[in-house]
Amino acid sequence: MALWDRIKESASQMQSQLVARKNDLKSGAFRDASMAMCALVAAADGTVDPAERQRVAQLISTNEVLQNFPADDLRRRFEENLDKLTADFAFGKVSVLQEVAKAKKKPAEARAVVQIGIVIGGADGDFDKDERAVVREACYTLDLPPHEFDL
Repeated sequence: MALWDRIKESASQMQSQLVARKNDLKSGAFRDASMAMCALVAAADGTVDPAERQRVAQLISTNEVLQNFPADDLRRRFEENLDKLTADFAFGKVSVLQEVAKAKKKPAEARAVVQIGIVIGGADGDFDKDERAVVREACYTLDLPPHEFDL
């Protein structure tokens, strides 16, 4: 199977798992951590292009799991995290990873946050090394083994 097909299949499987747990993913910690994860993946290479912002905006408005929360609130949280990362990536990453860590207490939420990162990273068909690296780092922050997600 080609790499592109594996990425699409993996993102699709992650999305299916998220939908199956939709009712368990309603906490403020999950909301904050998932938007922080989206920002991390969008800014993984040190820049945020309009296409990445658009992918996250589309995810926020169409993702069944994220519809547990008001879209405007999610966008605001995403943008706040992006602002931290674009102002000073290294310093901002520490702050944004603290947001990701909010999901650490509930393993189902922690796994869902990682899955959202993979869905966002694979949305353009190229889950690149920088995106993989920040999702892997988020796994460590959440005390999850990266190999569980093929990272």
